[in-house]
Amino acid sequence: MTKEILSTENIVLNASFSTKEKAIRSTGQVLVDKGYVEREYIDKMLEREELTSTYMGNFVAIPHGTEDAKKSVITSGLSIIQVPHGVDFGDGNEVKVLIGIAGKDGEHLEILSQIAIVCSEEENIQKIVEAKTAEEILNLFNEVV
Repeated sequence: MTKEILSTENIVLNASFSTKEKAIRSTGQVLVDKGYVEREYIDKMLEREELTSTYMGNFVAIPHGTEDAKKSVITSGLSIIQVPHGVDFGDGNEVKVLIGIAGKDGEHLEILSQIAIVCSEEENIQKIVEAKTAEEILNLFNEVV
């Protein structure tokens, strides 16, 4: 049986971070803890953030590893962290939804397109930020898969 890309266990509600780095580390740690990536992947996520911000607009950031981080990916997976009070991502950008991505064998493009479908609707972001259960968030993403 293949591991699910997203499950309720990969979703963290009501998180709070003092820095962008802590937010990205936490997003990556979920991927490590659930067996999607090796620990080095977190460093590659931070490296990617230094190259170019993963802030996508609409209160969403999608931290992911650099190109050479692929060797640290065990299997494709997502982590979602809800930050209702937001975390500063620099340049006046506030993030309330972090979506960590690990893609195996080119699957990250398909995963990104599914995320883009959900996140392009402002009301969906609001639903994620206001969700009281991981199931509510999971259901939003299951609608596009």
